[in-house]
Formats: sequence, structure tokens, C-alpha cells
Amino acid sequence: MKAGFIGLGSMGWHMAGHLARKGLLAAAWNRSGDKAKKFAAEFGVHVAARPEWLWSGCDAVILCVTADAQVLEMVDVLAVPAAQGKLVIDTSTVARETAVEAAARLKKAGARFLDAPITGGTEGAKHAKLTFMVGGSKLDCNFAAPLFEAMGARHLHMGGHGAGQATKAVNQVMCAGINHAVTEGLAFAEALGLPLDKVIEVTGSGAAGSWFVQNRGRSMVKGEFPPGFKLALHHKDLLIVQRMAHALGGKLPVTEATIAPYEELMRQGFGGEDISALYRINQKLFPHRD
Repeated sequence: MKAGFIGLGSMGWHMAGHLARKGLLAAAWNRSGDKAKKFAAEFGVHVAARPEWLWSGCDAVILCVTADAQVLEMVDVLAVPAAQGKLVIDTSTVARETAVEAAARLKKAGARFLDAPITGGTEGAKHAKLTFMVGGSKLDCNFAAPLFEAMGARHLHMGGHGAGQATKAVNQVMCAGINHAVTEGLAFAEALGLPLDKVIEVTGSGAAGSWFVQNRGRSMVKGEFPPGFKLALHHKDLLIVQRMAHALGGKLPVTEATIAPYEELMRQGFGGEDISALYRINQKLFPHRD
């Protein structure tokens, strides 16, 4: 099997790199040509002049882009006669409806589609520890297994088209809640004058323990927020989640409570930081904070 890859951002670069090391990557394309050339030089992989040219010699094309409009733009470009019988795998985080629409557009060209959003952050991409939540045909999921296994630790078939994105929406709600609880709790601990390193050690090993407190706690209390999962991207995802909840006639209070402080942090220029930057705002919940 050979794959093409579109989108060499902070996640895609590592994902495509793993495919190249496994001998599974035939070619890549990126909107920024300079970045594509740098990738080609490092991994010895052909750079396609146009996205649709990736089909030459490829059984599948993997997308890792930012927004719904970009996914549909790339799907339209890829929906050419050369795509007949081949597979597009979208690892971006977009709306469930976007995934369903992408599948429909590709079907008209005789191509197949999987929505396979990821969780694991930049670290997961770098170390091939990502989890893929896959929507679409089970047969297509099995066909793509070597690609998923090269880029991540696990992949799970969640149902038909859109099921992967629906599962990712649930994941993002949970991330918002964990982020809120951990940053608020550590701000409380700071206000109480507790030794924060010990608080992180104790809470991280008990019922309150989580990957987030163990891997972000010590950096956030130092005022360091290197992006593992950019706050602006989580904000974008939560707006998708919000629309999905409203369409169901329901509401998600934790999501609603996270969007506003994220927007304030983005206004202050912190959108490129990790989501743990929410600690900046939660520190101010106590009177002694500026």
C-alpha cells in the first residue's frame, strides 16, 4: 500500500514522517511549497505539484488540515477520475455534517472516504501514539489499518460516515472539562499557599489523576504553555460541538463555560499556546491575583 499526504502542519509533519519511515508514503502536498520541499528533503519523498496528482501511485490520500472549508476544498480537488476505487482518509477535526458531505462528494467520483479524527496532541503525533476514531465502512477501516498503525497506537471503528467526528466532539467536551477542573484546582491550591509540585504529585496519582494534570500541571504552574494542543484549535472544535448540541435541542454547560475564557485569551494573543493557558485566567479567580 502507498499513501499520499496533504497538510504538513504541527501534527501532519510527524504523521507523514512515520509513514515515510515505514515505506508507506509515496508523495506529499502542502499549501506552503517551501514546507513541502523541506519535508521532501528530510524524508526523500516526492512532492506533488497539485493535490490531485497524488493519486498517481497512491491507494489512499490522507488529509490533516484545519477547518471544514479546507476539507471540502481538498475533497473537491481530489474527486477526479483518477480517484475511482481509491480512499480518502480525513484526520482533521470538523463537523459530523462535513464528513457526511465529503463522503457524498467522493462517492460521485467513485472514491471511498473515512473520517478519522485523532486525539493525542503533538506529542502523540511525534511518537506515533495517536488514537484514530474512524467513521465509514468497516472494510475501508480494515484496509487502512497499516496506515493507522504506522501513525498511531490504536484505531477504532465507530460507525458510519460522521461517527468518527461525532466521537471526536465527545472527546473535545471531555478535554474542556478536564482543562477547567485542573486549571481551577491548581489556581485554588496556589491561593491556599500549598506546594504545587506536591499537589500535582498527590492529585495526579489518585482519583483526580489524569494525563493532563501529570503532563501539563508542572509546566502551567511555572507559567509555561508550549503547545501540545493549541487553544485556538480547541476553541474552533468547541464551536463545532456547540452547534451540534444546539441541533439536538440540548446544551453543554462545560463547553459553554470554556468558550468565553478561550476567546478572552485569544484576544490577549495566547491562542497559539496550549489549552493549559486557561490557568492564566483561573489564577485571577482569587482576590490576591491581579
